[in-house]
Amino acid sequence: MERKVILISGLSGAGKTSVSNVLEDLGYRCIDQLPNFLLADLLNYIEKDETGTYQNIAITISLLDLGGFLNVFENLHFDARVLLLDADKDALLNRYKFTRRIHPLLIGNIADTLEEAIDIEKEELTKYSDKYDVINTTSLGTYELKDYVERLLDVNNVSKFTISFVSFGFKNGLPKDADLVFDVRFLDNPFYVEDLRHQTGNDQDVYDYVMSKSKTREYIRILEEYLDYSFAQYIKEGKRHLTVAVGCTGGQHRSASLINYLYNRYCTIYTCFKNHRDIRK
Repeated sequence: MERKVILISGLSGAGKTSVSNVLEDLGYRCIDQLPNFLLADLLNYIEKDETGTYQNIAITISLLDLGGFLNVFENLHFDARVLLLDADKDALLNRYKFTRRIHPLLIGNIADTLEEAIDIEKEELTKYSDKYDVINTTSLGTYELKDYVERLLDVNNVSKFTISFVSFGFKNGLPKDADLVFDVRFLDNPFYVEDLRHQTGNDQDVYDYVMSKSKTREYIRILEEYLDYSFAQYIKEGKRHLTVAVGCTGGQHRSASLINYLYNRYCTIYTCFKNHRDIRK
């Protein structure tokens, strides 16, 4: 399993945290300001991880520590990439004035003034600017920076749009994070079939019972048309994640069956997740 690692570094105040947030939305596990002495332990853990949890990683690093990290990664079989953040000196001075934060080099007694701290990092950045991607954030707003990073990493609209499909029972309340909620309590209920009552929509017999009904098939046809249109519009508007919830009375049979169907229908097109919230209750 190939691990992708992005090292985010550059001038303090130039937007490393903002880039980290963009990558987190793209599915990266983000680690902020990892100290040098913990890198070996982290990489050892990543190499042993077989779950895919740490398949895509972004590490935010102080510019003064970047050289040590690069030396380590040169000897490893990781797909490593470096993103460097830059900004004009006046822009950085204004940002620190606005946020009232203290520059890390002042805290570390490496510089005596904010201007000196910026100059030191500017000089350090020149060591790497010819080798790696540099993003100047002086005139980039939040959305412009997001688009810039996504284009730089060649991210397409489909891969960054994720959907959570959730089944639930109305008797236990609505999922609080649901964006779209569909009520299927009008469909034929397997609960009233003795052999199916104690099974769930994860069992083939229940699934076949629900999906074989003409009423279900007609509803699915209408629902797919609606979802296809909605997903396309959400993607166009730049939405990253959508939660689609389907509910029946108890969340055991009808809603679970439809969520299984919808997950299988869309998981080959989008990055999808599935959760039967009430199936164990």
